[in-house]
Amino acid sequence: MRYGNSVTYQLKWYLTTIHWFITILGIYYICFMETPTKSNKVHIGRKISRIREIRGIKQDYLAVELGVSQQTISKIEQSESVEDATLEKIAKVLGVSPDGIKNFNEESLINNINSSYDNSTFNVNNHCTFNPLDKLMEVVEENKSLYERLLASEREKIELLKNK
Repeated sequence: MRYGNSVTYQLKWYLTTIHWFITILGIYYICFMETPTKSNKVHIGRKISRIREIRGIKQDYLAVELGVSQQTISKIEQSESVEDATLEKIAKVLGVSPDGIKNFNEESLINNINSSYDNSTFNVNNHCTFNPLDKLMEVVEENKSLYERLLASEREKIELLKNK
């Protein structure tokens, strides 16, 4: 009986579905739950904050990676402009390009995610090289043999104590 293939496929499918659901919830929160900005200026700090939140990176981690304090990251995210050198360092930690931060737009992100999700095919490798149940039985047999050797050793000790 081989359970590995279907279980692996189902697990990967559930994890992928959960990942997309969490991503969409995060984007929904960012788009609709935050207060709108009062100015039409490009606010680089806010874009950094949104990208960081979507990526699941905390301010503390970003601060450690940049060698600054968490308060400094908070100030950067509140400022409308950021120096190019600092922006490059932040972009590297966030895994995006500096232009990606400057041109970040929630609507294009949502459209990109929706189109990639609609056109996606799950490339799942269903070729399990071993049967997990067989591996479990191997471990059970190994434990059994270890227990039998321990029991034999204890019996030998008992015999030695009886003979004295």
